[in-house]
Amino acid sequence: MANNFLRSLGLVSAVALIPAATAALAAVDVDTYKELDQFMSVFERVRSEYVEQVDDKTLLRGAIDGMLASLDPHSSYLDERGYESLMTSTEGEYGGLGLSVTMEDEVVKVIAATEDTPADRAGIKAGDYLTHLDGKLIYGGTLDEAVDQMRGKPGSTIKVTIVRPGRDKPFDVQLTRAIIEVPAVKWEVKDRVGIINVNSFSRSTTEATLAAISSIEKSLGGQPLGYILDLRSNPGGLLDQAIGLSDVFLERGEVVSQRGRKKSDIERFYAKPGDAADGLPVIVLVDAGSASAAEIVAAALQEHHRAIVMGERTFGKGSVQTLLPLSQQTALRLTTARYYTPSGRSVQEGGITPDIAVPQLTDPDLALRRVVRESDLRRHLINEAKVDDSIIQNDGKPDPRFSATPDELKKKGIKDFQLHYALQAITRLGRSASAASTPRSR
Repeated sequence: MANNFLRSLGLVSAVALIPAATAALAAVDVDTYKELDQFMSVFERVRSEYVEQVDDKTLLRGAIDGMLASLDPHSSYLDERGYESLMTSTEGEYGGLGLSVTMEDEVVKVIAATEDTPADRAGIKAGDYLTHLDGKLIYGGTLDEAVDQMRGKPGSTIKVTIVRPGRDKPFDVQLTRAIIEVPAVKWEVKDRVGIINVNSFSRSTTEATLAAISSIEKSLGGQPLGYILDLRSNPGGLLDQAIGLSDVFLERGEVVSQRGRKKSDIERFYAKPGDAADGLPVIVLVDAGSASAAEIVAAALQEHHRAIVMGERTFGKGSVQTLLPLSQQTALRLTTARYYTPSGRSVQEGGITPDIAVPQLTDPDLALRRVVRESDLRRHLINEAKVDDSIIQNDGKPDPRFSATPDELKKKGIKDFQLHYALQAITRLGRSASAASTPRSR
């Protein structure tokens, strides 16, 4: 059942079969056989001479993990526990904290805290390191083990110890686990502007965005001045939904292409006629937590001049992972391709640079925070075109145009400076567009 589900999502491109494995072994050269002989020699020595008896399964799992860890940060082996965890997070509800995390130098590092989850409400930020869970050191463990400990029965509590770059001492945060069931899309209207907040790229994202546009128009009794598409802290998801979301706002043109190892392994995806936003101004909000599918959408709308991208440089994940089932309970998550923007540019390492850089001035830890991006991860794929060093070096430097302090903004009632700035901009754009055109019936 799980395998059928994965295939329905387009996550599985191939299943390893015995004839294929036999053919692959036949193609192995002599030098590789020598390396395999050496591997077996090490395996036998450890089995017979290690200070404590260790079972074969542990040794082989370690060998598999080591092999995949030598590739890139996103390729991994999913054992029964990891596979079940993936199915739970994809198919059902679970009790957790709402964190996207990675492992860096054996330390758990936060990529992003999902909006309206316990982690987000507690103020956990991208770039934070998690060192202890309920007082127990998690350094040196696996990412799966840490995630397992963070998940649990909704309503139960957990103490998380955090090290934040820029702060002198670690600090503890007490969190209450909750059902993590964040809707893929939320919407609201402010100052006659439609705000569409896309939290993830799940199976319903495109459909939910179209429903949001319809609801916004219905609530206003007509068209808004424009739309703000909020992709901040969106870690990505399904490729077909990134294409679908881009297509919501595009009339035509290429959305994204993906290219594998061979020159012939190129697949291109295009928008279909019809702009659901009817040509109204669009601003896309992004930050360092906007990754993968979120970057596909931002780049497509930016390069087709359909939207203004605003905020911070994005995460920079330009690779495609395919889930290859190995059995009913295990799978291989393998990087199989890179994706490219309509202009043929890879966002790997460099990410998407916004048209207008807007810092989150309402974040009291802005000056202390060191965000984590793809380029910070060990063994990340290198961009074939080489990223301009100035893009990374200039990132985070203070912009003299933005000098207000969090306290000053709080007194003005501004809780989210990036959204506030986008609202002001879209209001000006929308009014200008309204003055220059006649109303159209839909």
